Amino acid sequence: MAASTFARCCALTLRHEGGWSDHPADPGGATNLGVTIGTLSSWLGRRATKDEVRALTKESVALVYRKNYRDAIRGDELPAGPDYCAYDFAVNSGPKRGAVALQRPLGVADDGVIGSVTPSALATVPVETLIRAIFNDRMAFLQRLSTWSTFGKGWSARVNSVLAEALATARLAPVPTPPVKVEPPPAPSPVAIAIDSIDPKAAPRVAQPN
Repeated sequence: MAASTFARCCALTLRHEGGWSDHPADPGGATNLGVTIGTLSSWLGRRATKDEVRALTKESVALVYRKNYRDAIRGDELPAGPDYCAYDFAVNSGPKRGAVALQRPLGVADDGVIGSVTPSALATVPVETLIRAIFNDRMAFLQRLSTWSTFGKGWSARVNSVLAEALATARLAPVPTPPVKVEPPPAPSPVAIAIDSIDPKAAPRVAQPN
């Protein structure tokens, strides 16, 4: 599973998110390193300011990413590759969207809540098939947005890059092998005792022929 891949996933996502922006067409408003002013307000438990958003660092947003997105999709329990796809989708469009895109190809209820059922179904779908399914779901979602005409080119570049990185990661990941069943050693056979080792006094007498 992908418990050790969060640092790499976070670095890749930050590369796409970029730095400070306050685009008038972006419904998220003031954003820095992928964290919107609304997300930061929820994190702080109060209304954040634009100056606080602008002051965010990679180290500080990593904590937000871990709690709000990676943990929300139980990313540490996912295979390497799909974990990045679902996580980056969660950061970009909300954890529920990332979770739903993961659940649909697994054939489980797509309620956007990753419980115990979703991880247990991972073995039913090949990793590369799962990655491509998440990619297709994400592209379809983005193309339905009213802001596609403004941001679609950049979104497409990002999602295609995520697809390529996820596939490369999955192909390099070690293939899990089932545990080898160790059989107990057979019980030792009775040891034959040489006849000349028997005490002749204790041996039964054999009748001699006349």
